[in-house]
Amino acid sequence: MSSPSLTLPPQTPADARNRRLLEILGALAIAGTYVYLVLNQPADITGGPGSAAALIALSGFLAGAVLLIAAVLPTLPVSTLVLIPVALVLNIVMGQFVGSTLVPFYLDAIGTVLIAVLAGPAAGAATGALSSIVWSFFNPTVLPFAAGAALIGCLAGLAARYGLFRRFYLVPVAGFLTGIIGGVVSAPVAAFVFGGTSGVATGAIVSAFRSMGDSLLAAITKQALISDPMDKAIVFTLVALLVYALPRRTRLQFPFVRRHRVLAGQDVPPVSEPLPGKADGQDS
Repeated sequence: MSSPSLTLPPQTPADARNRRLLEILGALAIAGTYVYLVLNQPADITGGPGSAAALIALSGFLAGAVLLIAAVLPTLPVSTLVLIPVALVLNIVMGQFVGSTLVPFYLDAIGTVLIAVLAGPAAGAATGALSSIVWSFFNPTVLPFAAGAALIGCLAGLAARYGLFRRFYLVPVAGFLTGIIGGVVSAPVAAFVFGGTSGVATGAIVSAFRSMGDSLLAAITKQALISDPMDKAIVFTLVALLVYALPRRTRLQFPFVRRHRVLAGQDVPPVSEPLPGKADGQDS
């Protein structure tokens, strides 16, 4: 029985321009919402989706995520579309559980990084933003961090695109650097919007720095620079182990992996060529 080709149709210059425009608009919507939250410091956002600030944040982040998804949707195989809801659940379950423990990490970006490695920066950013949006209906405090979650997805996708996942020893380094950037971005939200962090262990670290005389922003930034880099190094490593554990044929179902030769030890065919085991579009 024949199966549909997993190769992508040729992209015209107009298609590429339209996709890039949607990606830029999506990024601007997410960045603009982040700036609004930092500048206005809306205290009522913790009141749930019914508050004015939460509605603005929800609208801005959702619009950005939808634009990013619209940009990458024509390039995503069914395998990726099916995996995105699984990634959202993974983020929420892990984040909710770890955040309630005494571990000073989050582990709430495993699904985001997984999608980013398999499908690219835009898909990763959209998954990160959507994860925070869905999670906010159970825990409103995570909504303002959607911009940081989207940034993590974007940076993970860029790391995959430029070959950092081909050398396993570079994977935790990429995660560590991503965590530094993500921590710096998330610190103003934690400080100005919430006046602290929602995690048990991370909150204790902030309190310790405050007792030493640090300002709130300085204490939260130091905590972020302690927790976030190690957290993302662990997340990137776990995702790399998971992706490399997948069967080769499964990995090659993702056009991003094939096009950019994301993983090591793969003499992968270009996107325009059929997958191994196929000839003239037919199963062998």
